[in-house]
Amino acid sequence: MTITIRPLTPADADAIVGMHDAFMAYLGELGDPDGALKYFTVERYLADGFGPDPVFAGYIAEDGGAPCGYLLYCKGYNVDLAYRLFFVCDLWVRPGTRGKGIGRELVKRCAADCRTWGGEWLEWYVYRPNKMAFEFYRKVGGLESDALAVMTLKADAL
Repeated sequence: MTITIRPLTPADADAIVGMHDAFMAYLGELGDPDGALKYFTVERYLADGFGPDPVFAGYIAEDGGAPCGYLLYCKGYNVDLAYRLFFVCDLWVRPGTRGKGIGRELVKRCAADCRTWGGEWLEWYVYRPNKMAFEFYRKVGGLESDALAVMTLKADAL
């Protein structure tokens, strides 16, 4: 197994969207009502990741040139503690390649690039029923916060 981690390019659109679809199907099996939704398309990947105002970046993992995982992040800031951060939007490793360190390498690359940018933390959401994700994130040193709750508000709600 020869794993490489590299930055995403527009040419990765089909591979990333295909893996994202598999991720959403997996979350749907866990009960996530958004699991069947398909908003993240090739067109959205290209416009939001590589358009005039890109809002995410990321990495693709390849095993001998075949896509086997990805990580998407966006930059953020914690004003209360005055630090820069990378928010991990998505992390997925194909089932047949799990347990080989691919997820860890994707997170390590993201953390290294965050530090290079002057950032101090990675942050992310985890769907509570996704026990596999909780186990993985704890293994890489992730900490769950009891002090904060995730709240959302649709921008056109007001």
